[in-house]
Amino acid sequence: MGRWLPLGLFLALALLLGAGVIMNAGKSQTDIDSPLIGQPAPDFALPDFNAPATTVRKADLLGKPYLVNIWASWCASCRVEHPVITDIANSGRLHVVGYNYKDAPEDAARWLQQFGNPFHRIIADVEGAAAIDWGIYGAPETFLVDAKGIVRWKHVGPVTPEVVETQLWPLLATLESEG
Repeated sequence: MGRWLPLGLFLALALLLGAGVIMNAGKSQTDIDSPLIGQPAPDFALPDFNAPATTVRKADLLGKPYLVNIWASWCASCRVEHPVITDIANSGRLHVVGYNYKDAPEDAARWLQQFGNPFHRIIADVEGAAAIDWGIYGAPETFLVDAKGIVRWKHVGPVTPEVVETQLWPLLATLESEG
């Protein structure tokens, strides 16, 4: 009996793993539902990256739809999406708010110097404490918040030109036509 126990445990684990793979087949890792969709964006009070003595609050961003892009200098995927975020910012259709997540300020500054700063404003969450309210668990993640402060969209992973064309711009057009 004792020598069959490891085999039995292995087969049970293999069965569980196989069931998980089958249950997740065809699902995208970027299609993660957020309980924030349709809800007010979380209140926050975080330092302005470029003026750390200044606090940025959600109320400061209301009045026009904006994109919140979670990024960090340590995030390899953030480099991949950075030209797309720059294109969004350059379009003039949205303010892009950079949310610098769990990053050393000097590393983030060096990263922006190297790759450019497309952000209308950057908020810094060095400890990652405010990120909990947003449901952020990594970078990059991106949220679209409407002019009234309601979260309308969340994307996990790098934003690509396809995502912008098929998801972001159509949703923004809908928001613009509503009001």
